[in-house]
Formats: sequence, C-alpha cells, structure tokens
Amino acid sequence: MALPGDDLLDSVFSDFLIRPKIFKNREVLRHDFVPAHLPHREEHIRHLGGILAPALRGSRSSNVFIYGKPGTGKTAVVRYVLSRLVQKGQDMGGSVRGCYVNCRVAGTDYRVLASLCEAVGISVPFTGLAKGEVFDRFRAALDARRVLLVGVFDEVDALVRGQGDAVLYELTRINEGLRAGKFSIIGISNDLRFKEFLDPRVLSSLSEEEVVFRPYTAVELRDILLERARLAFVEGALSEGVLNLCAALDAAEQGDARRALDLLRVAAELAEREGKPCVVEEHVRQAQEKIEQDRVVEVMRTLPLHSKLVLFSVYLMKKADVSGAVTGNIYEVYRELCGQLAVEVLTQRRVSGLISELDMIGLLTARVVSFGRYGRTKKVYLSVPRGVVRNVLAEDNWVGRLISYEPKCLSRGE
Repeated sequence: MALPGDDLLDSVFSDFLIRPKIFKNREVLRHDFVPAHLPHREEHIRHLGGILAPALRGSRSSNVFIYGKPGTGKTAVVRYVLSRLVQKGQDMGGSVRGCYVNCRVAGTDYRVLASLCEAVGISVPFTGLAKGEVFDRFRAALDARRVLLVGVFDEVDALVRGQGDAVLYELTRINEGLRAGKFSIIGISNDLRFKEFLDPRVLSSLSEEEVVFRPYTAVELRDILLERARLAFVEGALSEGVLNLCAALDAAEQGDARRALDLLRVAAELAEREGKPCVVEEHVRQAQEKIEQDRVVEVMRTLPLHSKLVLFSVYLMKKADVSGAVTGNIYEVYRELCGQLAVEVLTQRRVSGLISELDMIGLLTARVVSFGRYGRTKKVYLSVPRGVVRNVLAEDNWVGRLISYEPKCLSRGE
C-alpha cells in the first residue's frame, strides 16, 4: 500500500537526514562561486589588475576583450579583480563602481542597458521605453554622479548574435560625450570567431587590450578540485583517486574547470543518494554518463533566441518530412518565425553562420552538397531526437509560443 504524499516525503527526508554526511558546503562547487584564491590564474589576475588600476586615480582604464574556451577561469578572474578594485576604490573614497552582466541571461539590448542604469542608481521599467531613452538616462546619470564605471559583458557574443552590435558601438563611444563620468568595458567571449561578427569600429575600441585564457592541464585541474574539495566535503568523504579521475577525464576532453567541478559534485550527489559515506571512482563514471545526457539539453536551453529559431526551423522542416533541408529553405522558415514573434530578422549570411555554430556544438549536422555547375549548398539535419528539441524549446518564453505553428512557406511547398 502506497504511503500518502505527506508520509512519503517525510520518509524521504528522514532517510536523508540519517545517512552519512558527505557535503560540508556544496555551494563552493557551483559555477558562480568565486573563491578567495584562484590557482594557476595569478598571471591573469596581475595583468587584468594592472589594466584596471588607473581607475583608482580617477582615469578611465582601457577596454579589455577576454576570450578562451569555457571553464578556463575568465569570469571568475574578472569578477575577483573587479570586486577587489571596487573595494580598494571605496577604501580610498573614490567613485569606482562595477556592473556585471551575463548577456546570454539578459538577452536583449534593453535589459543590458537597464542593468547599467541600475549600477548607477537609476531605475527603469522592465520594458516600455525606447532603447535610446534608456541609453540617455544611463549616460546622464554617469555624468551627473561623476561615476567611473567598469561594465563587464559576459558571453557578449550571445548579445551580438541575437541583437547586433549597435548598443556595443554606442557604449564604446560613450566617453566622447561625457564630462565628469567615465566608462570602461570588459567583454568576455568563449568564441574566438566572435570578432568576425563585429563592426571594425567596435572591434578596434573593444579590443584595446586582449587577454587569452588557455585550457587547464590535468595537474592544474586537480589543484583546483583539491582546493574546492577542502571547502566542500567533510573529512574522509572522497576516496583516493577521485580527484585525479575527475581531472584526467576532463583534461582529456577540454580542460574545463566548470565541467570538472560538475563531475565531482554530481558524483558526490550520487553517492549521497545511495547513502554511501564516501565518493568512489565508480560514482565519477556514473556522473560522467549523467552529465553527457544532460549536456545537450542544457546547451539548447542556453542558446540565444535566433539560434533557437534556426534550430526550430530545422525541427519544423523535419516534422514536415523535409529531409536534409537546404540553407535557403531554412532561412524562409526562420523569417516567417521572426515575423510571428515580431523580432528583427538577421541576414541570410548570419543565419548561415548560426547553422555552422549549431553544427559545431553537435545540435545540427550540416553537409556541403555540390550540384556541379549549379553550385553548392548546405544540407542540414537534426543531430538530436526531434522530441528532445520540441520539449526543450517548448519551455522557452519566446519559441514556446510557436511550438504548434505550421509555417505557410512549407505548406506552399517552397
């Protein structure tokens, strides 16, 4: 006989509380945790600190463009250095402030500008104002309050692909119209090809200084995991070899500290659910399988809007039994979807670039097909099950509105 809901949960919670304790503080294994010490990034900390140091004497520091593969410590280093800079400025009685914006989360130019306004003490409505009005309010407040603001734009490539670089261009030129305020930019990107999408004028201003983060080695990853493990686990909770295995598995693929931390955290959570007092190597192997299964879903969830619309276009063509959709037809479906959502349509060249990116991360497969003297084109296929694409995109606030939509261009056989 099944237990009533309340009794069932009480049993689950009671069982958990009597199991051996593994975690001391699991939050230190999360991506957004910034530790007091960042192993093997001392050189980058010193370099970035030197670039930003003029702000302490009231001078505008150079704009910085930081790039490297995911999980190489870019965000952690920038947030660490910026927090120390702001604290030092406050201790000296200055007006240095920082504003961190994750562009993938913000999603739009408007929300980015709203975050900057908030950093200088100006509140703007969630929506409803023209972008130009929000920008003017930000510039006026920056000047009136004599603030020296360092704006960090993490995953700035997601903003440019989804919205273009118009706002970024305005922000790189904002100091020309300021008398007392000052503004510096730190752009962070995982994509080395991102610079191809930028207007040369934006690129020249944004890339006054460039910092490259290389992937971690297995030895460096083990040092990072060891430092976090001391904070995260009770004594004796990890068997010998667990940290080495986590570091080796990740270093063999990409040297991504975030993924190595995820591997360790998920392995510990699996051991905890089994009621084991210690994490062993088998838990790491199980965690690796689970993370791989979840990776595709998470990648789809965090795609920029236009990348989701391109992926959804291929999904709709597959649903309509169009096997191996060509770029031109995908673009027609994409344009129709943009019209339904009243969002700006990207050029066919940029959509072709998004198809290549989706191919690179494994969500699509794009093959160049030659038609002899009639030229070449790309045939594009879904690389993940159609049902998975539908379920994930149905959760999106924008694309979810179109989940049952049938494009007219497909019904006309275009």
